Amino acid sequence: MAFVLAVSVFVVLSHNNYFLLGDLNEPNNDDVKYVRSAETLLEGGPLTYINLDSGTEPSAFIMPGMPLLLAAFIGPLGQEGGITAFRLFQCLEQVACVYLLFLIARRVFNRRIALVACVLAALYPPDYFSSGVILTESTFRLLCMLLVLAMMVAVERRKLSGYIIVGILTAAAAYFKPQASLFPAVLLFLWLRDGYSFKEMLRYAGAVLGTYVLLLCPWWIRNWNTFGEFILFTRSAGSPFLLGTRIKYGLPPAGFFDAYPQYDPATIFKGWDSSAIDKGLDILRYGFSHHFWTYLHWYTLGKLEGLYIESYYWRPIWPIQRPFMDAMQKVLVCVTLVGLVSALVRERFGRLLPLLLTFAYFTALYIPFVAFGRYGYPTIVFMLPFTAYALCKVWDLLRRRHTVSGSAGEGYTFK
Repeated sequence: MAFVLAVSVFVVLSHNNYFLLGDLNEPNNDDVKYVRSAETLLEGGPLTYINLDSGTEPSAFIMPGMPLLLAAFIGPLGQEGGITAFRLFQCLEQVACVYLLFLIARRVFNRRIALVACVLAALYPPDYFSSGVILTESTFRLLCMLLVLAMMVAVERRKLSGYIIVGILTAAAAYFKPQASLFPAVLLFLWLRDGYSFKEMLRYAGAVLGTYVLLLCPWWIRNWNTFGEFILFTRSAGSPFLLGTRIKYGLPPAGFFDAYPQYDPATIFKGWDSSAIDKGLDILRYGFSHHFWTYLHWYTLGKLEGLYIESYYWRPIWPIQRPFMDAMQKVLVCVTLVGLVSALVRERFGRLLPLLLTFAYFTALYIPFVAFGRYGYPTIVFMLPFTAYALCKVWDLLRRRHTVSGSAGEGYTFK
């Protein structure tokens, strides 16, 4: 862990604003928009986000977690010092994630595989990029790992306090990315595995849900007071759904605009509210009706490729350049698949459930929406125990062969 902290801090301090995706003076990307939102809060303004407006009006385009977290650093240290401090905080998050990976992998497999998984995490370049970039992924990944571990412990101990902690962590994750809100539903499979009674399930589900609702109430009250309506999470769900229909960043297939003349190629992928959802549904209707196999491939293998083959490594760190990282990512996924299949064959299925359910939940969640490396990144860490499993099994096989070969060699004496 000391290695991870040292490398993360060195990368962050030596590269500094190299990791900025946009311009702080004219916010034009998510990272600098988060900074502007935090500064507006510190100036006594409302939660804002530069989207289709000037960025000064109250907004429900994003959840408030990231602006509030940034404000905690920028407030006492100013913009430059606050951003640096936030990046150093993300370095600590990376270290915490390595330790949590060890705890999770040890519970699922054993100490040896857990240690190998941690070594893999320490050598994974996107983690160091994530320490420097001002986005939600590092914090969200940490919260997800805490949530998975808390769920495993709660299921084992069967105490109400454990499930209250699960509710707290779910709400905390939702304040950064609302996608986490339904994740505790996977507890049902763990409860069935461990033979929970129906009464126990109801009791603990109520504890999780009640805690979650209580902690989300401030957000719902703020939205009601500001906009006069109930907004569950954000108003921006239409944008990722619409963009998710875009195959390889291209326009809808030929003939779409003849079938739907109300749309313009120049603006078809603009929008973020209910109108964006309507556009996306029309594209899907036409696409699956006229280009079924193309769209089926896109909504299966295409989305998986975007999530896990495309690396979250937008600012290369010397000496590892993007093409090499892309090749490493493909090797990682291939070895992980070997480990996954091997574990499914050799290990008890119930033991693997926490990792399998986490991977399945977040993968299925992004299939209908835009899917690329940034969104797959928080899930990659849950694949590493299977990667480590494959490497350990290969090592054991090679060692056995060497032992057998050596023993066979000792059995013959030539004179």
